[in-house]
Amino acid sequence: MDIREQSRRAAAELLEKARLLPGDLFVVGCSSSEILGGTIGRASSLETAQAVLDGIYPLLREQGVFLAAQCCEHLNRALIVEADCARRYGYDPVSVRPRPKAGGSFAASAWEAFDRPVAVEHIRAHAGLDIGGTLIGMHLRDVAVPVRLSLDHIGQALLLCARTRPKFIGGSRACYEGEAR
Repeated sequence: MDIREQSRRAAAELLEKARLLPGDLFVVGCSSSEILGGTIGRASSLETAQAVLDGIYPLLREQGVFLAAQCCEHLNRALIVEADCARRYGYDPVSVRPRPKAGGSFAASAWEAFDRPVAVEHIRAHAGLDIGGTLIGMHLRDVAVPVRLSLDHIGQALLLCARTRPKFIGGSRACYEGEAR
């Protein structure tokens, strides 16, 4: 199975398990270096990043879910989102454009693919894929729940996934009916 297909399959499984709704946020951190068997930040590949984006992005668009592409540490893990997403959630754009060695190949590929890309510093995503140890946790809502998929790697990169849920409040007398969104 190639990188594009692995990425599509992982995104499809997570979308199903996380039960995302149109307008929800899906964050992806992606180390193309790790996918190729290298060390994060050392062997960035636009071709590899594009394969991941080609596997994930059409599926998210089809379901009306916003993609947030996490930049690398050189841009403080800022995120590339559509301007409509930033406006909907009240995220203030910042002035930067990702490049393969300053922001990362995945974020740079997303910038090119989006209709009206903007960079933002923080989001609160409903679910996400961490491909290669990119540390997406800072961009998830408060209660992150690990999700195991049938895949645990994309290429050579370790794949970790999470969905989020609302906090349970109220203590022992509270009643919880199913899991609220």
